[in-house]
Amino acid sequence: MTHSANYTQKPRRAHRGPARRIGRTLALVLPVMLVLSGTLAVTSVNWSGNSSDSILTASADNLSVPAKSRAPQDMLRDRLLLELQEKNPGIALTHLQQEVNRHPSLARHCVAVARALGRAAVQKYGPTRAQSYARPVCDTSYAAGVAAHQNG
Repeated sequence: MTHSANYTQKPRRAHRGPARRIGRTLALVLPVMLVLSGTLAVTSVNWSGNSSDSILTASADNLSVPAKSRAPQDMLRDRLLLELQEKNPGIALTHLQQEVNRHPSLARHCVAVARALGRAAVQKYGPTRAQSYARPVCDTSYAAGVAAHQNG
């Protein structure tokens, strides 16, 4: 008798491969997912305690994509208010008139933007100096904004 006849070899499990691969994949992916979800949770918490502060999220890193579309008149108003602070109300009013001439659809918002400029000018320059920048833009709405903020 030969030894090879009595020797019984264990059959190999042919189906162990896919389960092992899934287990290895989970072992690698699961910790990464847990770390990322923890990081996202930490960045979305309002740590300042002030409810009026904006909440930062991990998506705030990509500033090239606006989170929310803003109306053209709101962007124009904000740009002109910044220009008023950096330069003067006269320049902001001139640019308001130019934008309304270029984009007639902004004409219906001209009064509101001009009044906002008038209020901001009073806050920065005081009522007398703010009034000195008045121009007939949007039916003297700038002057109305100066007067309303001066009296209110």
